[in-house]
Amino acid sequence: MGAEDHRQKAGSKPVSVGVVTVSDTRTPESDENRRYIEAQLQVLGHTVAAYRLIKDEPDQVAAVLDELAALPDVRIILFNGGTGISPRDTTYDVVSRMLEKHLPGFGELFRMLSFHEVGPAAMLSRATAGVYHNTMVFSMPGSPNAVQVALDKLILPELNHFAWELVRK
Repeated sequence: MGAEDHRQKAGSKPVSVGVVTVSDTRTPESDENRRYIEAQLQVLGHTVAAYRLIKDEPDQVAAVLDELAALPDVRIILFNGGTGISPRDTTYDVVSRMLEKHLPGFGELFRMLSFHEVGPAAMLSRATAGVYHNTMVFSMPGSPNAVQVALDKLILPELNHFAWELVRK
């Protein structure tokens, strides 16, 4: 079977998603990434089953990943923020260490698309994705433009396919 066959088998059922904003400065009221992600998911009939706003602290990142992956209805977790190279950016380090299966293509494609938006600065992103406890996990930068690129061009077009791949036999 090819990718198109897989997409057809995956169908278009609603998928439950967990959203995690990693930021030392944002509040639930100022989290425009959350609003954008929720709106885009809703348009496609998907739901946000959990939302967390955490500081970029390794223990908080690990704890929220464990917490959301343990929720039976969450199939996909979307992290935004903490993927850069500054000393405070630890999300990538924690998430990549915890992933059981890595999908390097997500980060590669994200950086390729970002290059067209921001030029060589795209190299500073450590966007990553993979599987943790049978849950698909994406970790993308926290800039609103980066979230839009990752969501609209990479994640949403394959969301049902990702969820289906996790349970197919």
